Amino acid sequence: MPAISMTPEEVSAYIAQAGRDAWKVPDISHDTPRRTISKVGIIGAGTLGGGISMNFATAGIPVTILEQKQEALDRGLGVVRGHYQRSADKGRFPQDEVDARMGRLTGTLDMNDFADCDLIIEAVFEDMDLKKKIFTDLDAIAKPGAILATNTSALDIDEIASVTKRPADVIGLHFFSPANVMKLLEIVRADHTADDVIMTCMDLAKAINKIAVLVGVCPGFVGNRILYARQAQAQKLVFKGAMPWDVDAALNAFGFRMGPYQMSDLAGLDIGWKKGATTANPIRDALCELDRRGQKTGAGYYDYDENRRPIPSDVTARIIAEVTGIEAGKAPGQDEIIAACIHPMINEGLKILEEKKAQRASDIDIVWLNGYGWPADKGGPMLYGDMVGAETVLATMERLGADDERFAPAETLKRLARDGGRFINVQPG
Repeated sequence: MPAISMTPEEVSAYIAQAGRDAWKVPDISHDTPRRTISKVGIIGAGTLGGGISMNFATAGIPVTILEQKQEALDRGLGVVRGHYQRSADKGRFPQDEVDARMGRLTGTLDMNDFADCDLIIEAVFEDMDLKKKIFTDLDAIAKPGAILATNTSALDIDEIASVTKRPADVIGLHFFSPANVMKLLEIVRADHTADDVIMTCMDLAKAINKIAVLVGVCPGFVGNRILYARQAQAQKLVFKGAMPWDVDAALNAFGFRMGPYQMSDLAGLDIGWKKGATTANPIRDALCELDRRGQKTGAGYYDYDENRRPIPSDVTARIIAEVTGIEAGKAPGQDEIIAACIHPMINEGLKILEEKKAQRASDIDIVWLNGYGWPADKGGPMLYGDMVGAETVLATMERLGADDERFAPAETLKRLARDGGRFINVQPG
């Protein structure tokens, strides 16, 4: 299919319709009975758990929040109060609303206090053994009919559900950080998740003012799976002579507020890294060993001034030259960088649809528009595929796939290029 040009009004109309469609679950009857959610339990009072709890307290739903140590619990609840107080100080709601919302939050160090909760959300760090231990304990404590949710961003929810005697009650609720601000909620349907659990969670997302997208279980689900494809290509570009700031500048020009290396510096380079570790990213490892771990240490891929303004770093350039053996200045052009980062995202979206891990192509666009800062004028990865044209995307993927079979063109991409048709009309399976 050749490239399609669209007016801003047409793109806006597409996004609006995609947003409405995301709420629809075609294979579940709309009059499926819902479970009553009048009390929520949350495991973890850190940044994520605290942010998740705010959504429910703000919506008037009482929350019990669990931590292992009183100090961590007090700190977490203090952070939540601080968020509410700043909002009240800015006039977003009356001052007495701070105490009202905090009054809906009860801290505990005892998991048995979840016995009367209708929904329990686990928000601990990404460790399968830890999550399985927690779900084993929840299975013994939670009342019959309670929904057991994991906030994992990438792990296999079927494996987590397998340790319970009630896999039908287990679901993924992937909130995005900061969870009290970010609109997207990926609701992850596992193999055995009951229809009423899915529909209850879709309704609940609306009640807590989120934009929900129902997705399936695969590594990274929809959003992070596509992100991984982009991150892998960004890393490959650096091994072809691009500097991190070249890659970021190209993606900024495309319309992303942050490129992959700016994002890494903000999140922290040491996520998933320990001192002395060797990972698949030797440049990152070398930066971490120098205690350049991102904005929090004042340096990462970039140097930072006192206003946290990113400055291209000679230290990083030297490390890249040592690791890659390539001199700076041999960077691919901006258009080549954009194609290498963006076209694999479109291709991965098609693979997700082939595997039936998204309900419709436009759901993928809603995930990226609301969770990852995709530029609205480009409508999302699937609509952008139509703007670029299947032949162009296929040419890129044939080139990248020849270098790395993970990026082989999706069968659907070959069909679109050969027979025509639009990315946004591709059906699951």
